[in-house]
Amino acid sequence: MRLPNRSAAIAGMVLTLGSAAAIFLGSHGLRDFDPALTGYAIGALMAAFAVGYRFLIWAQRPPARMYFKRGLELVFRPAGAAALAEKAPRQSMPLPHGAGTLGYALARNFVAQEFIRRRGGLRWIMHLCLSGGCTLAFAITFPLVFGWIHFESFADNAEMYRVAAFGVNVDSFSVHSFKAFVMFNLLNISALLVLVGLVLAAFRRLTDPGERATQSFAEDIVPLLLILAVTATGLALTVSYKFLAGRDHAIWAIVHMVSVVSLLLYIPFGKLFHMFQRTCSLCVSRYKRVGATGLRAHCRRCGEDYTSAMHVADLKTVLDELGFDYRFSGPQGEVHYQDICPACRRGLLALNQGRTIGR
Repeated sequence: MRLPNRSAAIAGMVLTLGSAAAIFLGSHGLRDFDPALTGYAIGALMAAFAVGYRFLIWAQRPPARMYFKRGLELVFRPAGAAALAEKAPRQSMPLPHGAGTLGYALARNFVAQEFIRRRGGLRWIMHLCLSGGCTLAFAITFPLVFGWIHFESFADNAEMYRVAAFGVNVDSFSVHSFKAFVMFNLLNISALLVLVGLVLAAFRRLTDPGERATQSFAEDIVPLLLILAVTATGLALTVSYKFLAGRDHAIWAIVHMVSVVSLLLYIPFGKLFHMFQRTCSLCVSRYKRVGATGLRAHCRRCGEDYTSAMHVADLKTVLDELGFDYRFSGPQGEVHYQDICPACRRGLLALNQGRTIGR
């Protein structure tokens, strides 16, 4: 029986304790914490441990570890200063030189989903609806569940509400105002966005031959069903208290809580975990930017420039850590497979296959 990874367990505990401390401190010593939301809070803490554990397990793998390591190093180095991190002079700057690159990558890859748009317009709209709706829902739900934000009516006017954030009054509004309508229906708006994305996703998975051939129930269908359960039960709560005079509201509240906690606990172990793995793309963007303007690697066979020297050096390190030795003897001494450009690799493969069959 394999023992849990100690570092990953510590990371999970730190994230869990940090979340618990944030709940306690942000809710003003639990004075603003709603006991009715205890189930959501417990589910969030359990999910925090699982996310921290799995993220560190993934980040410890040689390729991911290398990208994160280089990403942190290159944030503080201007593009073009040097390519090889080991040989580049360390500079201490008040502001990271890579902040612009990281901000651009965040806006382009996380917010605008540019890498999805290049694959198709309908697919892009689907991802925007799903990611935008879910992000909006999480941004509203977690502060409310943790007690960071709460609403209370005025003592002398029940039609006026006060907004308190971290125990400090920050705003007030009338329950009949447009602001009240928007604030009280933000979750419904996010649910409608998610529903549009779910319909497009279901249509694509039913009609796209490539998706139908490669999709699996556990990895591709279950997350959509969980998101649908959360969205549908959340809208059912709204329908119950707005149009049915609160009929069956208690039952729907329990079902909604179970569906939300189930989704939170599924995230670290399923396809939805890629929302955390996408953080590595920020490091990749900076990595490519610095590599493109720094020292270049030239093929040992044809002499052509084919990638950055930093990339080649890091690939050699990662391959060694994975236990793959791609070194061989050549006319000019020991050569690593990564010192050969892709075109020459294909040519050498054909030549060696020809020698093997006697041609």
